Amino acid sequence: MKNRIFLALLLSTVLTLSGLAQQTNSNASAQPTPTAGQITPASQSVGTTGREPLQPMTSRDFWDGDDPNLVNLVAHPMASKKYVQRQVGPIRDRINELDQLTSENSKTIKDVEARAQQGIRSASEKASLADQHATDAGNQAQLAQTTASQAATRVSAAEQMVGNLDQYKGTAQTEIRFRPGQSVLSKTAKDALDQMAAPLSDQRSYVIEVRGYSSGHGQIAIAASQKMADSVVRYLVLNHHIPVYRIYVVSMGNVPLAGEGTTAKRISGGRVEINLLKNDLVTSAQR
Repeated sequence: MKNRIFLALLLSTVLTLSGLAQQTNSNASAQPTPTAGQITPASQSVGTTGREPLQPMTSRDFWDGDDPNLVNLVAHPMASKKYVQRQVGPIRDRINELDQLTSENSKTIKDVEARAQQGIRSASEKASLADQHATDAGNQAQLAQTTASQAATRVSAAEQMVGNLDQYKGTAQTEIRFRPGQSVLSKTAKDALDQMAAPLSDQRSYVIEVRGYSSGHGQIAIAASQKMADSVVRYLVLNHHIPVYRIYVVSMGNVPLAGEGTTAKRISGGRVEINLLKNDLVTSAQR
């Protein structure tokens, strides 16, 4: 009697659970499905990955499609492993995909930042180089201006010097006398030449004019005056090292000399006049 009552209770319990499971399945299948004209949440937005959002899982029981009979109820009292994997798998895949996108975005951001820093450094270097070139150009321009000013000053000095080249003035005059028919310098003549030429050893901007005069007529007088003038020049060049280009010789022959009055007189014998001409303006400009 007791066994029959227990079996009846167990059977009623199984039937009750089976009815509840069937009612649940019927309610899930009775839910309206979205039509083509309706917008579902899955089709409403798309993620940044280009994939649609996760679709809601269809309502299925813990037995993964198995009938909720007594055996399945005893063997699978909780959710099955396949059911858990089916629920968790898409979420895990989406999380992995998001991690990968995050890593790629971080790498892209680092690359962009590195290129930006490199561009900034390159621009800074180019700006510094341009500033250096501008400074060099300014220095060169200033140097060119200074050189031009110096050149203008030198040109002005040279023009002044050229203008003063012919400004020679007589500073000393020496006369050497010769006996008729002779061209040898006496001791008195040498002493007079030494006195005149000694101060010229360290001087410039001077010339010496030598004029020879002789008695006689025509070419004979000119040749005699040339010999006497040559003896004076030879002594100045050999004994006092006067440059030859500073000495100008003129053979005057028997040219009459102007006296104190208006009447000119001719000389007797021979003589040589030495005139020292200096240009003090050129000397001061050179200093």
